[in-house]
Amino acid sequence: MSYTKFVSALARVNSGNVKTLRISPGRCRSTVASTKNQEEKEQQMDGCTVVDAVPVELISQTKNFTKTHLNKIHIDFDNTQEAYKSKDNIELLRSLLVFKLCTIDVLVEKNKELMELCKKFFGQRMFEKMMKMTFYGQFVAGEDHNSIKPLIQKNQAFGVGAVLDYSVEEDLTQEEAEKKEMDSCVSEAEKESPVADNREKKYKAHRQFGDRRGGVTSARTYFYADEAKCDNQMETFINCIKASGGASAEGFSAIKMTALGRPQFLLEFSEVLVKWRHFFNFLAAQQGISDMMVLEQKLELAQLKESLTKMGVGAKDDIENWFTGEKLGLSGTIDLLDWNSLINDTTKMSNLLMVPNLETGQLEPLLDKFTAEEERQMKRMLQRVDILAKHAMENGVRLMVDAEQTYFQPAISRLALEMQRKFNREKPIIFNTYQCYLKEAYGNVTVDVELSRREGWYFGAKLVRGAYMYQERDRAKEIGYEDPINPDYEATNRMYHKCLEYVLEEIEHNRKANIMVATHNEDTVKYTLEKMNEMGLSPTENKVYFGQLLGMCDQISFPLGQAGFPVYKYVPYGPVNEVIPYLSRRAQENRGFMKGSQRERSLLWKELTRRVLGGQIFYTPVY
Repeated sequence: MSYTKFVSALARVNSGNVKTLRISPGRCRSTVASTKNQEEKEQQMDGCTVVDAVPVELISQTKNFTKTHLNKIHIDFDNTQEAYKSKDNIELLRSLLVFKLCTIDVLVEKNKELMELCKKFFGQRMFEKMMKMTFYGQFVAGEDHNSIKPLIQKNQAFGVGAVLDYSVEEDLTQEEAEKKEMDSCVSEAEKESPVADNREKKYKAHRQFGDRRGGVTSARTYFYADEAKCDNQMETFINCIKASGGASAEGFSAIKMTALGRPQFLLEFSEVLVKWRHFFNFLAAQQGISDMMVLEQKLELAQLKESLTKMGVGAKDDIENWFTGEKLGLSGTIDLLDWNSLINDTTKMSNLLMVPNLETGQLEPLLDKFTAEEERQMKRMLQRVDILAKHAMENGVRLMVDAEQTYFQPAISRLALEMQRKFNREKPIIFNTYQCYLKEAYGNVTVDVELSRREGWYFGAKLVRGAYMYQERDRAKEIGYEDPINPDYEATNRMYHKCLEYVLEEIEHNRKANIMVATHNEDTVKYTLEKMNEMGLSPTENKVYFGQLLGMCDQISFPLGQAGFPVYKYVPYGPVNEVIPYLSRRAQENRGFMKGSQRERSLLWKELTRRVLGGQIFYTPVY
């Protein structure tokens, strides 16, 4: 039975005031990881608790299975001739110059001011030429769909595809960003009575963190203005999808949920998902199974119905009806995935914002007031997401849903999951993003993989380390909730590799999972290749993809592409003036990246020296 009908049934049983509704099962997000403390069922990683998932039975362990012999593939990432054969000498010199400038603190810290000064001194035309010769030319493909085609075609000739990303952002002051954020994240009910609510502080907007660009090094940031602007941004994504489809047969396009609607809904829905997960944990504790691994926790249906009856949720016959239909409860138990599936009807969006009160056992609205316009705004966001997914399918493009801040992410991941259930039936169209610097990353991956396995659709994931670490840590500390980030970089690396290995094992098991290894870490790429060799996973199967940003780590991308691996560059594009905020953050990111490693610059110098000494001063790529 759907969640909306479930809530409606509760309303009939407890007619009158919605606040008297009794608690019931109904939902939780598979991307909210378990938080149990049982030592036997968890692994400790430098203070980071990671929930074990149900062990995957590999084909080699369960069947008489002989793997097709595959020649092991070794990639030489020190071969500069192969790595840079797509670049002429001017491009190599530009890379060296840009990377060097990114290591100079004063230039990076004052980059916006310096760019504005250059614009005034040299004029707009000369400024744009200078940018195209340096930072813009290094990290941005072009101004529009037509101007980016030569670069995309050249990269494809050397085995590297594209994930198109229109990187235009508003250039707002901090005060303007904070105002927009507070206006778009605070509901009418909160504005009328800011104190009288039962919201968790993590999932409320806080002015001191209203400018979501702070402490973010690479991700685009969108601020809500109105519904018309969201429609315009949807059209931009559609154009990007069409351009990706026209550029190649196996293209990707990236979207952000915060560009498609009012973020108030993402905050509220995230809080609801987390609270329903906590209620599942509460019911599991009642049945004495809370110490089990998350996917092994199965609520006995008869006992669950009895508990709900005692809570006064409704008559026994009504409760019986709530757990009938399809396969729900046929086994006599309800697990986390069954629990999640109770929420599948969004006809009345405000019904999604009902939360359990663990103290009273009652179902209560998250907000005292929910306006008709807020209802329409939430519906429009879901409609825009659905439209983009349909365009992606029609154009043969995979759609990458970018990850965002943890207070938005449960809702974003749930929406991405629902798109996967709908559109990934025959092949992977929708890819969700998992940030491995989060303590809950492994739990999120394992639960979502299990759901795809159970329902028979293609799981698609992009693994990243994450873009919001400093902002997330500062916000958690100042507002007062648990830091969601792994304790250190080594713990994040282990988390990344653990999630990666789990998905690779799933690919080996049934060939329906797909993963993009989005990383600039050469060791992680080598680890992936090693695991693929061990498991007999061929690059030609197109199950494991690699991704890097345009203008960075060509010594990884191009050798992979020329060896037959599906590898993609994240390709930003847009007018010079409008991508300056993106370029500003790229400079910030490169400062840490280039200071931490001289490897890319040394490889560039090595190749440039080889060409000069070999008489290739005017080297031109042939393709």
